[in-house]
Amino acid sequence: MSAAEIRQHLKLLELERLEADAIGLIGCESYKRDLEREMEAYRSAFVGAAVTEIAQLRAHLSGPLAG
Repeated sequence: MSAAEIRQHLKLLELERLEADAIGLIGCESYKRDLEREMEAYRSAFVGAAVTEIAQLRAHLSGPLAG
């Protein structure tokens, strides 16, 4: 997945959290814990994907590092 795709999924998870809070579901500890874990996993994946995409762009523009 690209960083943009991962970020879009994170936005959907944030909306899910807001909706769950609005209907009182966020009080369910197992649901809340699962949602928080999924959001944390996607945040980590987003950072990794973004760093990778930046490095690829830099390599494309400047060539590979030597040394």
